[in-house]
Amino acid sequence: MLYQILIMILPLITAPYLARVIGATGTGLYSYSYSIANYFVLFAMLGINNYGNRKIAQVRDDKQKLSRAFWTIYTMQFIMSLLVVFIYIMYIILFVKENQMLFIIQTFYVLSSCFDINWFFFGIEKFKLTVTRNTVIKVISVISIFLLVKTEEDLWIYTMIMALTILLTQLSIWPFLRKYVDLVKPKKEEVIKTLKPCIILFIPVIAVSIYRIMDKIMIGNLSTMEQVGYYEYADKIVNMPIALVNALGTVMLPKMSNLVAKGEKEKSIEYINKSMEFALFLATPIVFGIIAIADDFVPMFLGAEFMPSADVLKPLSITIIFIIWANVIKTQYLIPNERDRDFIISVILGAVVNLLFNFIFIPKYGAVGATIGTVLAELAVTTYQTFAVRKQLPIKQYFRYFGKSLLVASIMLAVISTFHYIIPNALMRMCVQVVLGVIIYVVLYRKYIMQKLLSIRN
Repeated sequence: MLYQILIMILPLITAPYLARVIGATGTGLYSYSYSIANYFVLFAMLGINNYGNRKIAQVRDDKQKLSRAFWTIYTMQFIMSLLVVFIYIMYIILFVKENQMLFIIQTFYVLSSCFDINWFFFGIEKFKLTVTRNTVIKVISVISIFLLVKTEEDLWIYTMIMALTILLTQLSIWPFLRKYVDLVKPKKEEVIKTLKPCIILFIPVIAVSIYRIMDKIMIGNLSTMEQVGYYEYADKIVNMPIALVNALGTVMLPKMSNLVAKGEKEKSIEYINKSMEFALFLATPIVFGIIAIADDFVPMFLGAEFMPSADVLKPLSITIIFIIWANVIKTQYLIPNERDRDFIISVILGAVVNLLFNFIFIPKYGAVGATIGTVLAELAVTTYQTFAVRKQLPIKQYFRYFGKSLLVASIMLAVISTFHYIIPNALMRMCVQVVLGVIIYVVLYRKYIMQKLLSIRN
């Protein structure tokens, strides 16, 4: 969570600078090239992040099995990654005619998939190791942006910094691998056998990407690059709190997989209940807070050019609750219990809903149209996953958690919204709203907070 707070703060530092230096069009061009490269990375990883994390967590107590599992999974990953890098280069040569330099630079990002073994360290729950290295490299990248990106013509430098940062992040943890695994020659049949479960878990990855990444590509093709830029920054702002709360899922997936492997299902359900309550406690006021300050925050943070992002940000923030709710169910129940079928159906449903409404609304409304598709897609995913686990998890209890946080957050919003008519200065108004909103929410939710503080102390 500390790492997620850091990577939440870093965009807050760089985004206002980049928005003013490279502008909406430059932002849109970077986002467009990155989104396409990201698709190639998804195919290279082929669902390995979820499968590898789960598999490593299941065998982590036996070094021999752990070593064989790692090298078997990684062999398949390396082969797929090399193939995808080759296909990406051919794609640039054959199909990319405009802004080709940006796509060439993104090759470093695609190449990073050859060395991404974060799934292994997450599986053995060595989060500090990966977080420390990633933090140092990200701070260096922020410094590089301020030193080297000065004008709109430096867009290629910004792209280079971001692509190399990802590649160096993946390479940095390799020296520590030998401490945890021995060198084992994987068997051909085991590598092939690994392909099936990875493909199964790849289906939801590619489906999710349709309403997380394809939005930007579709806006670029059906609308304008400026609209991509507006959507990009609204999406970045929404993803900050999502990343913060979803850190819980990253930590809990290997733990839950290990508990399920040991047959401790009751304990795993207890963890899920606590996680859901905590996630909703954090997510709900964040959504209402964003809605309250969006009109002041966006022009102040990004500049007047990005004012249309506020109209995207407010409805897009609603997805925070849906995403966080579904993340708890997905990472702590469906994947650890190998309920892959339910996971796959839910995200395919979301992808279909998203594509349908994107084609309807993007040509007319641009970034706002993509937002409508995203909100409906996330609602569809969350609804299906909740329905799928209704007999195994206490869903009514989760709705009570949500109802309580919704009531408290609504009171908070009603109070802080009145300051739009009381304080004329936008900066002062926003600061008062944020501070007062936190105080109101904490006071009204004090009983829950005190219980958690006491449990931590004990």
